[in-house]
Amino acid sequence: MVPRAVEVLQCADLVAAEDTRHSRRLFSHFNIDTPLVAYHDHSDDRRTGQILQRLEQGQTVALISDAGTPLISDPGYRLVREAHARGIRVVPVPGPCAFVAALSAAGLPSDRFSFEGFPPAKTQARSKLFEQLAGEERTLVFYEAPHRVVDTLEAMAEAFGGEREAVIARELSKAFETIRLAPLAELVAWVRADSDQQRGEIVLLVRGAELRQGEALDSEAERIMKLLLAELPPKRAAALGAEITGVNKKVLYNWSLEQKSP
Repeated sequence: MVPRAVEVLQCADLVAAEDTRHSRRLFSHFNIDTPLVAYHDHSDDRRTGQILQRLEQGQTVALISDAGTPLISDPGYRLVREAHARGIRVVPVPGPCAFVAALSAAGLPSDRFSFEGFPPAKTQARSKLFEQLAGEERTLVFYEAPHRVVDTLEAMAEAFGGEREAVIARELSKAFETIRLAPLAELVAWVRADSDQQRGEIVLLVRGAELRQGEALDSEAERIMKLLLAELPPKRAAALGAEITGVNKKVLYNWSLEQKSP
């Protein structure tokens, strides 16, 4: 907690918190007695309206999430957007953000990155997303729930390749903080074998695809791939195309993704 955040919470007229039970522990630690009200993704329009009404009366409302920064895969979007629409001033109070902290310590390229939030919980949708991102050259950053982290890492290894570098950053700034950089195949085995790595708040980072030069297909391979892509998704088309043409499956897959890019 930065000193400014403590001061804002102490001086506000009301604090809208993701979970008031969680926030009361924080308030107790810093001797904050500002009234709390619950505000989360399941809050209805009535609760949003009540908070906005107090703001329009000239009161100050602080918005906090259970951890990290509000709106970064956390509640608050509807409230902040409506506040802007009504001409109410919105002021950020910089503080901890898990994906920024993870990126700063991961050892992966950070000049360009794409924050993807939580991947889909369902297996098919998650695999489809990773297939779409396999050719992305920026470092990819995800949040993941502990009970899904092994399945997600396995899906990443399948889509990106087991040799692609990745990082698990877990429980950042807490007692059991863990940051490990390794190829995806190695990371899958390590996390699967250690149940402690399947707990807490988790950030997963994946190195972007290498920029490939001079890998244009010859005319026959292009013709075959276009026929396959007309009937099959890129991953399946690349696998079958590799068997027919003898061209590396990853080269065919990256070429397939380029054809679908605007």
